[in-house]
Amino acid sequence: MECLYCFLGLLLLAARLPPNAAERFHDVLSDERTSGYMREHNQLNGWSSDENDWDEKLYPVWKRGDPRWKHSWKGGPVQAVLTSDSPALVGSNITFVVTLVFPRCQKEDANGNIVYEKNCTHGTGPAPDTYVYNWTAWAEDGERGDGTGRRHHVFPDGRPFPHHHGRRRSNFIYVFHTLGQYFQKLGRSSASVSINTTNVTVGPQSMEVTVYRRNRWAYVPVAKAKDVYVVTDQILVFVNMSQKNNRNSSDETFLRDIPIIFNVLIHDPSHFLNKSVMNYKWNFGDNTGLFVSDTHTLNHTYVLNGTFSLNLTVQAAVPAPCPSPTPRPPRPTPPFSPAGDSPLELGEIPDEDCQVNRYGHFKTTITIVEGILEVNIVEMTEVLMPVPQPDDPLMDFVVTCEGTTPTEVCTVISDPTCQTARDTVCSPVEAAVGGGCLLTVRRAFSGSGTYCVNLTLGDDASLALTSTLVSVLGRNPGSPLRMASGVLAFVGCLAICVTVIAFVVYKKHKEYKPIETSTGIKGQGLHGFLEHAKVKFFPRSQEKDPLLKDHVGI
Repeated sequence: MECLYCFLGLLLLAARLPPNAAERFHDVLSDERTSGYMREHNQLNGWSSDENDWDEKLYPVWKRGDPRWKHSWKGGPVQAVLTSDSPALVGSNITFVVTLVFPRCQKEDANGNIVYEKNCTHGTGPAPDTYVYNWTAWAEDGERGDGTGRRHHVFPDGRPFPHHHGRRRSNFIYVFHTLGQYFQKLGRSSASVSINTTNVTVGPQSMEVTVYRRNRWAYVPVAKAKDVYVVTDQILVFVNMSQKNNRNSSDETFLRDIPIIFNVLIHDPSHFLNKSVMNYKWNFGDNTGLFVSDTHTLNHTYVLNGTFSLNLTVQAAVPAPCPSPTPRPPRPTPPFSPAGDSPLELGEIPDEDCQVNRYGHFKTTITIVEGILEVNIVEMTEVLMPVPQPDDPLMDFVVTCEGTTPTEVCTVISDPTCQTARDTVCSPVEAAVGGGCLLTVRRAFSGSGTYCVNLTLGDDASLALTSTLVSVLGRNPGSPLRMASGVLAFVGCLAICVTVIAFVVYKKHKEYKPIETSTGIKGQGLHGFLEHAKVKFFPRSQEKDPLLKDHVGI
């Protein structure tokens, strides 16, 4: 009798544990966490439990390190890059995107086929064929099947592919897995999926994806990827701070007496907070009190130098479904009260306008210093240089500023519209006597015309800018100064020429004259003019006159 009981027990055990148990999704997709932990979460919309069976004959399962991975794709391995817009505020949607990276010289064409890129060398030489995988040619064979009557256009759980436009161009099967559930879809070289985080536990979670490619009447695994995403109940807040004349806002050093613009940025890629009522509570740390605003931008001016702690609290009233009313024990009915006349308590009436408050915080330390507050051009003068003149005209700009003394001045000379820069010059500024901000900047211009001049004064923390339009006369050939120089040069040359001509003519045509008549030159015409010029410019030396050699004492 005991042997009979043992035999029946073995039969029952064999019936409950078949020798070839089917693979399940959590066996294929999950490598680290147990399915028991993953199934603690509520059902995701459109996702299925990973307890379902996996069709291993149609979708073979290769573990990590299997040598078949090396031959799953022509030309080398394919990489899958999985990203998300995490972190996500609980209740919002989070989107995952997986992108396939093919081996060198391979890409996906408009029909979904994988082809070799033109003019790209693959390995030691050009690609031998146009196609890596011509799935368009396989489509008709796939529709006819392999003759066994087996369906091939199905997912790993046996569900048929959706009939939609462009299905034949989607030759990859993506299986996403998280929280003990899976989602499967067709795609091309990239695919995305979104989940709602209302029922997801706050904290880090894991998303995995397995990618298969078509292989006529079966499918071949080509890549796997994994990414960690975060679900939080805190609003993610960042504040962008900017200020006029501030040289570098990223160092959180700002200038005194100039407004700082605070712009609140909230990480909300699914626009979950668009219908929420937002409040911003500011404490700037300078004993100015608490500022409450309903807009995401605010200006504030610090009037003292020093270091201050900035604190911001963001509150969002998020619309949410109201919880079910808690059942209460019935109130005792007076003995003579008619049935059904008992009034309902206010708390028993469900409120349809329920909301959930979410908060976000931002803290930082900023430094306030004195900087260059304002810069002005008070005088512009064209520099008149002595002859010879330089090719480029020069102008002096007298500049004043308020605040600290600048250490650098930069000049940008542009066209009259101030759009196209032609010349940029920067130079250090020497400390002014007495510590005041007054300096003269000399700059050269490439010819006459109208220019836009931008002058920027700077120190370690600030920059101050001013602009002006200036008309430059220049040193062109028609300018008055150059014309005057030309006239003087011409007159000088003419005088020299006349003198030379007079001397030559005199030497050629001179004749003997008595000494007593040498000072009384008379004559008409050119000869008389030349004789007068000779006397003026070349007075005769009587010591060389041969008539004086024989007269002693003269």
